[in-house]
Amino acid sequence: MKAFIFPGQGAQYPGMGKDLYDNSAEAKDLFEKANDILGFDITRIMFEGEVEDLKQTKVTQPAIFLHSVLLAKTLKKYSPDMVAGHSLGEFSALVANGTLSFEDGLNLVYKRAMAMQKACEIEPSTMAAIVGLDDDVVEDVCNSIDDVVVPANYNCPGQLVISGSVSGIDKACELLTEKGAKRAIKLVVGGAFHSPFMEPAREELEAAIESTKFSNPNCPIYQNVNGKPVSNPTIIKENLIAQLTAPVKWAQIVKNMIADGATSFTEIGPGKVLQGLVKKVDRSMETKGINGYQL
Repeated sequence: MKAFIFPGQGAQYPGMGKDLYDNSAEAKDLFEKANDILGFDITRIMFEGEVEDLKQTKVTQPAIFLHSVLLAKTLKKYSPDMVAGHSLGEFSALVANGTLSFEDGLNLVYKRAMAMQKACEIEPSTMAAIVGLDDDVVEDVCNSIDDVVVPANYNCPGQLVISGSVSGIDKACELLTEKGAKRAIKLVVGGAFHSPFMEPAREELEAAIESTKFSNPNCPIYQNVNGKPVSNPTIIKENLIAQLTAPVKWAQIVKNMIADGATSFTEIGPGKVLQGLVKKVDRSMETKGINGYQL
């Protein structure tokens, strides 16, 4: 069985999607439609912008979404048995499996990006990647700190990203290093994603999600909040609303997909981070990436 997986924020790069625009009439039309929906020329920024231009929140999330979704739409042999996306990538996956229309997916991604940006500006917060410790050790240290510090991304065995206040993350990194972490690296991010700091964004996005039509998908999506397959549009909505303040259970998603029969994982979109994470869960899995136009 084939699993198609979609990357999240951080995979962007200058020039992304230009080959799709140049070679696919369908992709070109949708890129132009995206410019109209967003109200600015995102294609120019994607194709000609510098690294810093692509780091703008209002650009980063729609750009990765567009790259991933248009790749999926232009693939001639696109027939996944299951899909999943890492954080932002969950929206790409929901368009790719027919739950959301392209237009609705892009609108939600843009609203999400702007809501997250506003939430980041309310109070300073950050994230850190912890490498080389068991999840329960990291969880115990997070629970022992008075400030807000929580697990944010369960990426693979031995790699857990934490979110929280700046002082809380500093303290956690210090304690986790003492516990034997190989690395405790503060990330260059706008704020503490997938934590209580995103509650204002969750509330704002909830209204937009509730008013958007979600259709029955053509294959199940394994969702971030619980790592389990879902096909019921109502439950998909509930999980998507909860996603902003809940941890991404990526390692659990991969394990559950494998348990349910996945034999290959295809990452669709910029970068190849997810392929690496799949291999760290199960080295025997076949992985490949599609990040450019396919003849």
